[in-house]
Amino acid sequence: MMPVHLRGIAALLLVTLVWGTTFPAMKNMTGYLSASWIVLCRFALAGALLLPFLWGVRWRDLRWGILAGVVLFLCYVFQIEGLALTSSNRNAFICGLNVLVPPLIGVALGARLERRIAGALLLSVAGLFALCWEGGFSWGRGDTLALLCALFFGIYVKLMESFTRKVDKLMALTASQIVTVAVCAAVWLLLTEVPLGLAERARDLPDYIAYIRKGLEMYSVNLIYLGVIATAAIISLQTWGQSHSSANEAAVIYAFEPGCAAIFAYFWLGETLAWNGLLGAALLISGMIASQWSTERPATVLAPE
Repeated sequence: MMPVHLRGIAALLLVTLVWGTTFPAMKNMTGYLSASWIVLCRFALAGALLLPFLWGVRWRDLRWGILAGVVLFLCYVFQIEGLALTSSNRNAFICGLNVLVPPLIGVALGARLERRIAGALLLSVAGLFALCWEGGFSWGRGDTLALLCALFFGIYVKLMESFTRKVDKLMALTASQIVTVAVCAAVWLLLTEVPLGLAERARDLPDYIAYIRKGLEMYSVNLIYLGVIATAAIISLQTWGQSHSSANEAAVIYAFEPGCAAIFAYFWLGETLAWNGLLGAALLISGMIASQWSTERPATVLAPE
């Protein structure tokens, strides 16, 4: 029988593989559904499955979950909006730079810049340059949104590092933030997308509802997969796997998520990376591993992709 430690490693490898599928799965929908609808459907499904963990939970745990959920909502909006404007490959690798944000926040707060972080930054900048080189350095709005996603996800991980030490029930924290993301997406939809004026509602709402219904039917398999498998189920597996492996082992495994995304983007969407893209991907992954090699990341237990 496989030792429990190796089973933990295998679980984290499966988690990383599933995370890699989320980029092409969402990219597939961005030409039709808005980021708000994709986030809402994914997290509403996951939240419904995790609601039992909120039974009898204390307000203190809910409070931290709500705050984390708001930040996580911004992460996903930036990620999916960026996906609509760039390739799944580029989005995945740029979003993966979130691993550099927590140590850089520490530097901004007065901590010393460690050599491994400086080296990771150099590797990452070189990787971004190679990834975005197309006869000249090419950087678009989609890349900026992906970078904002990396920034906010790094902030989210830093917040969770603190929040996970303040709550009594970790799964209650997870469930409350996932439900919060769904609520934020619903509110954002009402404020920015759904026709709200009386004249608009009378004229446009029926067509809008028909359009959205068609999209939900077209991509129902993607949405169910993202909500049930990639969000709700994979969090439980990630939590178990992390409890049976070291933080360093987990961090190194997670750094390969963009590579998994590139593989699935090739088979799912037919996206390929040119030689400069492959070089940039290798440099970025090297930078991610270098930045995390001796850094503990307990927050990643509760950080679904």
